[in-house]
Amino acid sequence: MINHTEAENFKNKGNEAFKSEQYEEAISLYSKAINLAENDARELATYLKNRAAAYLKIKDYDKAIRDCDDALKIVPEDPKALFRRSQALESLERFEEAYRDAKNIFTVDPSNKAVQPMLARLHAIVQERVKNAAQTSSKVEQMFKLAFEISEDKDKREKAMTNLLVLAKETNGADIMIKNGVVHKIQQLVKVEKNWDIYVNAIRVIGQLCKRSVERTKNIISIVGIPWFLEIIDSDDEDRVNAAQYCLQVILNTYSGMDTKKDTKPDPVLCEQYKSEIDTLLTCLTYSITNRVITGKARDAIIELVMRNCHYSTLNWAERFVEIRGLQRLLEVCSELEEYKYESAMNISESSRTIAAACLARVYENMYYDQAREYFNSQIDDFIKEKLLTPDLESKVRVVVAITSLLRGPLDVGNYVISKEGIIEMILVMAQTEDPLQQKVACECLIAAASKKDKARAIINKGVDILKSLYASKNDAVRVRALVGLCKIGSFGGDDASIRPFADGSTKKLAEACRKFLVNPAKDKDMRKWAAEGLSYLTLDADVKEKLVDDKPALQSLIELAKTGDQSCLYGVVTTLVNLCNAYDKQELMPEMLELAKFAKHHIPEQHELDDPDFVNKRLTILCKAGVTSGLVALSKTESHNSRELIARVLNAICGLQELRGIVVQQGGAKILIPMALEGTNIGKKQAAQALARIGITINPEVAFPGQRNLEVVRPLVSLLHPDCTALENFEALMALCNLAGMNETTRNRILKEGGLSKIELYLYEDHMMLQRAAAQCICNLVQSEEVVKTYEGNNDKTKYLYLLCQEEDTDTVLAAAGALCMLTSISKTCCRKLLDLQSWVESLRCLLANPNNEVQYRGVYMLYNIIRDDKDIAAKVFETDVMEILMALTKLTDAEQKRSKEYAERCLATAEELGVIRKPEGELAIDPLQEDEDD
Repeated sequence: MINHTEAENFKNKGNEAFKSEQYEEAISLYSKAINLAENDARELATYLKNRAAAYLKIKDYDKAIRDCDDALKIVPEDPKALFRRSQALESLERFEEAYRDAKNIFTVDPSNKAVQPMLARLHAIVQERVKNAAQTSSKVEQMFKLAFEISEDKDKREKAMTNLLVLAKETNGADIMIKNGVVHKIQQLVKVEKNWDIYVNAIRVIGQLCKRSVERTKNIISIVGIPWFLEIIDSDDEDRVNAAQYCLQVILNTYSGMDTKKDTKPDPVLCEQYKSEIDTLLTCLTYSITNRVITGKARDAIIELVMRNCHYSTLNWAERFVEIRGLQRLLEVCSELEEYKYESAMNISESSRTIAAACLARVYENMYYDQAREYFNSQIDDFIKEKLLTPDLESKVRVVVAITSLLRGPLDVGNYVISKEGIIEMILVMAQTEDPLQQKVACECLIAAASKKDKARAIINKGVDILKSLYASKNDAVRVRALVGLCKIGSFGGDDASIRPFADGSTKKLAEACRKFLVNPAKDKDMRKWAAEGLSYLTLDADVKEKLVDDKPALQSLIELAKTGDQSCLYGVVTTLVNLCNAYDKQELMPEMLELAKFAKHHIPEQHELDDPDFVNKRLTILCKAGVTSGLVALSKTESHNSRELIARVLNAICGLQELRGIVVQQGGAKILIPMALEGTNIGKKQAAQALARIGITINPEVAFPGQRNLEVVRPLVSLLHPDCTALENFEALMALCNLAGMNETTRNRILKEGGLSKIELYLYEDHMMLQRAAAQCICNLVQSEEVVKTYEGNNDKTKYLYLLCQEEDTDTVLAAAGALCMLTSISKTCCRKLLDLQSWVESLRCLLANPNNEVQYRGVYMLYNIIRDDKDIAAKVFETDVMEILMALTKLTDAEQKRSKEYAERCLATAEELGVIRKPEGELAIDPLQEDEDD
């Protein structure tokens, strides 16, 4: 009984919150009532119906349907539950189901007036859909005849399969295709199809059919099975591999409620419901990592799928991956070498080891508590022990290669392994042998190990002489790696011009040696890759930067290397570019701290004169015009967040120069920046977002962000409106949002949906003229939206504050605020009245009407006309002041540029006369005293 009373209290409070439009609060209160109610009690049905109504208000239709379903189990055919479920179903475009519920309401309660218009509307929609379904069914049948008939004309078949792909994107088309056995047909087709365009599109059709429909996905898997997808992915054709990878990702997304967009999160309810299916698919993928017969491209795609889905922000599968010995499988890939090619060897691509290292790093990110990290480390230890138990040379070499991958992936784990007794000694012994393979892998490991300063010191002490002797080797592969080791140690001082580990001139000699490997066409790509990595260390030296950027062949070789898209080249190429652009973090030194350091005789970093802005801008221009953006686009496929950050840094540095932004857009830079701004490291996301803002300021958004992209770019820009961002980042984001807000209503709605309005408005109160101006200009474009107008009509002082801004000294701010007010007052009488509630309303009006700027003056008169039009009370209040004299003066204007102001001043006076607020005795305009008596 106590529970019942308490539940009723929560329900009543929920009703009050609902009436006050506090829907989230209402949901919370109804939930408490539901938890206290007895199962199958009528009261429970009421609470569920009420919560469903609140869910409808916040547009969470799936939860509204769930609550109505539960309520109808208790009270079948309850009209309110049916009505609310019908509303939710209609909003989700499940029209047939919505129509079914509406018909049931009408059967139970024929006098229900609310359902009648809904029934009529849904009947018309359903009839139209039946008609369309018949047309779609006919179209599907026609396309089947063409697409799946091998003897048909090639062009007709290609077009038919493309049409089927389009039809598969529509729910109706997808359902009809499934019913007509499209999956069996595709399964048979891919066994014999020789045309790759048709083949790949057939696989894409399967991906589209799986999208957002668990039922269709289950149906498809029951027909073809998961092994079929693993067969399809096993190819050297990139399009086929990508299509199969996309299919597998779509299946995981459908089971988990994610989307293919980078920023979507899984639905915990769905993940729990389909836990077994998700686990089975990811386990199959994990076991396939070391499949000996698949292609290198297929292996890379499978590792990428594991990497994308193991993270706690996605399917949180990392611990399970470690549990089923996934780490050992990745390390097997990492330790695969071209030199050990025999029957049981795996096929790997140039990027396989890099992708596997990135996957190890992603899995390790999820080991966020000590026990998990210990287990991770123990699995790594087991792999190394197992390999070293076999005394042969191959096992040692493989262990060192695996350690190198750990140092390039989860660095902490790599450092933990290399610090174990005997490991570094083993590597140094291998480096001193006469065997080129051992020398090569030892060099690579020493380079990777010298990443932290303490480790670099140890290697400087122990390894410099070894590296120098290896650099004298006759084997180019050994020489170039030894060279990179020396370059890395030579760059120990970073960009501090006062630190040089080697003698003066050594850095330039090393750079020249790297250049020879980079530009020599006789050298294979592996040599050029290592040369680029050497330069990535040396280009911290400003002299090397200047020399490299003026060396066209070397620069072109670097960009061509990037354009290959080989992930193993990524670090060297992109880090070199970051250094050339000076896009790394620079420590700002306060003058007081500098003096203190000098006094204490501490080391003070010095900036090289060639790192001045003029030189940096010259380098940026040369790089951009040489086509660096195309190279970065090719490398952007990486799943490594740190590498994506480096790419974003380079693009942002280039976008810092206005004249280069068009080239970045032209070469596909804007397209890759959007996903980088949504997912990655915090710095990487911020750098990408700032680059997008800079593009959005200079280039027409319709050109820079065509189609759906103008909506996708909104979230990154809004993320820059944060106190942790610099004033420049805030300003650039506001300017870009201002341009986007001027595009169309859909884009404005997206800005509102992302919480942009409240964040933009905060900058109206900034004490920074540029930020305040940009915010006002942004609001001026946003008030074209009905939703924004409603917020300005609400119980707040937003409209009044815009009016106060008209007294600012900055003309552009006044123009923007006055422009926004012109729009608000032209469609909202509420906003008109609000202006006169302000104590200093006359001062603001005078500032506008008597403004020396013609455009401001025109906006002021236009706004005044809106205020007094059709409102006698406001007009009387306005004309009690000296505004009439100002308007009279405006009617005497003769300047052609002030023609519009003059015209609207005359309109204002004419309107006031029509309203009877003023009269025109003996040809003069004056306030009518009789009018005041009448009002009294």
